[in-house]
Amino acid sequence: MTELASMRNIGKEIEKKLKTVGICSAEELIQTGSKEAFLRMKLRFPNVCLVHLYTLQGAVDNIDYNQLTDEVRQDLKNFSDGLK
Repeated sequence: MTELASMRNIGKEIEKKLKTVGICSAEELIQTGSKEAFLRMKLRFPNVCLVHLYTLQGAVDNIDYNQLTDEVRQDLKNFSDGLK
């Protein structure tokens, strides 16, 4: 299993939150997907925000989160807004 912190955009704080919600490896994050991982984090840590979702998607896609396409960003924003 690959450590979460070895993924792009994943620092110690996000790694800790992911592990708290049952996602303990890079493979598990990729399999779970950014939206489900974000949803789990949001339920446990209500203060997580859209940037966290971008960060997770960037990690899954192996790109810096600020390199996500406008279409992907809009899709993620719509998902996040739908949770409110």
